Amino acid sequence: MSSDIVVSAPAKVNIGLNVLPKAEGEEYHQIESIFQTIDLCDELVVRKVEKKNFCSVKCDMIELPELNTITKAYERFCELSGNEVGVEVLLKKKIPSGGGLGGGSSDAASFIKAFAELIDFDLTDIVADAVAEKVGSDVFFFLHNGLHEASLVSGRGEIVKKINARHDFHFVLIFPEVFSSTKEAYSLVDESYKAPMKNECPLFDEYEKIYSSSVENWTFINSFTSVLTEKYPVIQYALQDLKNQGALWSDMSGSGATVFGIFESLDSAKAAVALLQKKWRFCYYSGS
Repeated sequence: MSSDIVVSAPAKVNIGLNVLPKAEGEEYHQIESIFQTIDLCDELVVRKVEKKNFCSVKCDMIELPELNTITKAYERFCELSGNEVGVEVLLKKKIPSGGGLGGGSSDAASFIKAFAELIDFDLTDIVADAVAEKVGSDVFFFLHNGLHEASLVSGRGEIVKKINARHDFHFVLIFPEVFSSTKEAYSLVDESYKAPMKNECPLFDEYEKIYSSSVENWTFINSFTSVLTEKYPVIQYALQDLKNQGALWSDMSGSGATVFGIFESLDSAKAAVALLQKKWRFCYYSGS
């Protein structure tokens, strides 16, 4: 049993994200998307302490609330396993908080894996998914996907089917420092359902085929993009800047507000970042 476990928690981007209207009586929206992890990662150091039933999380960049995705995961894990081992977690943030890149969910998933290793616990899919169910929908994906992997994700996020991830392009990300809560984003989408549909998402059965096709021909749509760019025009400016620098395709990730463009080579991605960093404080390139 090791005293310290160090793990990375990768960000994800959504390639297409169809938010379906809530069915009558349902608490959550159903989604259809492709999630792909990228090499923008947080780092967690998980350390055992003598105090039982204790979980402390210290973050180097932001002050986290006492109840956060990691402490929620710890509490649920202990309920299911009967564990009482206390831990301290040092979280080194690289993924922008509230940017639609799944940072909090990825942190929770990586913690679950690290904590199981720390206490020498056999982490089955059943236990891992039971923890994820109480923490957040995106946690399911991160529990079952590592770096540079991709999955079809549906339901409220709990249905995860791995697909062959593409590695023949590169991402450039811009975080325009717009902070829109998930609650606000879903509210705006709900409101948009009342208006005539402007764009139609492809059928979910076609997602994998479209993903495998030429990027220039992609027809994916993120349901959040149009409603959030209307309220926060700076998001549209970021998307346009990516296109101006030669992105083959661009959109927003998750419920925003991070946007990303796909470039055909590492050189073109680096060149775009060099120019875009003069305007945007957070701009990053990543392999696929």
